[in-house]
Amino acid sequence: MATKIRLQRHGRKGYAFYHIVIADSRAPRDGKFIERIGSYNPNTNPATVDLKFDRALYWLQVGAQPTDTTRNILSKEGVLLKKHLLGGVAKGALSETEAETKFEAWKNTKQSNKNAQANKLNEEEKKAEKARLEAEKAVNKAKAEALAAKKAEAAASTTEEKAEETEEAETVTPSTETELPAAEETPAAE
Repeated sequence: MATKIRLQRHGRKGYAFYHIVIADSRAPRDGKFIERIGSYNPNTNPATVDLKFDRALYWLQVGAQPTDTTRNILSKEGVLLKKHLLGGVAKGALSETEAETKFEAWKNTKQSNKNAQANKLNEEEKKAEKARLEAEKAVNKAKAEALAAKKAEAAASTTEEKAEETEEAETVTPSTETELPAAEETPAAE
């Protein structure tokens, strides 16, 4: 029986995630499988891979052939490197300790690169958040200035209206005062 290491699609439309499975090469993509050895979620940044390392290595050693995408995933996780190093041990080119040392060195380098990338993404997110907040502050400041100008204009127009009303009241009040003394003088003259 020819076995494949391949992806089995799950999730909803536009938001797929995959199970990494061992299946008969004749079985359909989402059909019957022998064993599930992990999952792959390309929707996160960076993509999330959860893999049973030992089981993946076992299936590679017994002849399971990975598809192109799963080959890339296994390569990034170090399964193919470990298989290569164990092949060198079997041939006598390396000792077990040398193989483990090389694999651990690769794993540490890979982890430091992953951490650096995660730090870079966090810094970019912080810069984007800071820029967004600065833009929001600028917009709020512009709105506040426009509102202050509008209130000042309204206050100025209210002051002008009050000034006009007082002028009208002053104009009305002296004319009545002038008429009253004239009326008083007329009866007194009689």
